[in-house]
Amino acid sequence: MLIYRFLSGEDDASFCHKVTKALSEGWSLHGSPSYAYDAFSKKMRCGQAVTRVARDQPYDPDKKLVDF
Repeated sequence: MLIYRFLSGEDDASFCHKVTKALSEGWSLHGSPSYAYDAFSKKMRCGQAVTRVARDQPYDPDKKLVDF
């Protein structure tokens, strides 16, 4: 089963650490990152989709994606 997550956050080092942590846990980048201005907070925000294969596990919507 292919698992999909979308990581998002403010454009700062903590977002880069979030993506790096996901990569270190076996997730792979999926597509290009997104970048947008948040007019409410007046800050730039980033997003990156990641995927990972979870073998021999049925989908369970009550389970956190990081626990697959």
